[in-house]
Amino acid sequence: MALQVTKTTASGLEVKDAYLRVEKVYLNEKKNIAFQVKAYKNKELPPFDERNYGCSYDINGENPIKQAYLHLKTLPEFADAVDC
Repeated sequence: MALQVTKTTASGLEVKDAYLRVEKVYLNEKKNIAFQVKAYKNKELPPFDERNYGCSYDINGENPIKQAYLHLKTLPEFADAVDC
């Protein structure tokens, strides 16, 4: 699972259809998850951006990675993201 969205770097470079992948997912006391999102121009190149996020975790819900993606899609910066 991954997301695709146009992403603008801190230096103002716009990358259309960037490939975003959730990585390094950590469970904190079965209540929260912390995870890293890496952005790639394409899957073969190194990431051009890395950011950390977190959200609550539902132990009876989807797996933690799926919950991370679902959380990202609630954030304004990922409003136009599509699954890929």
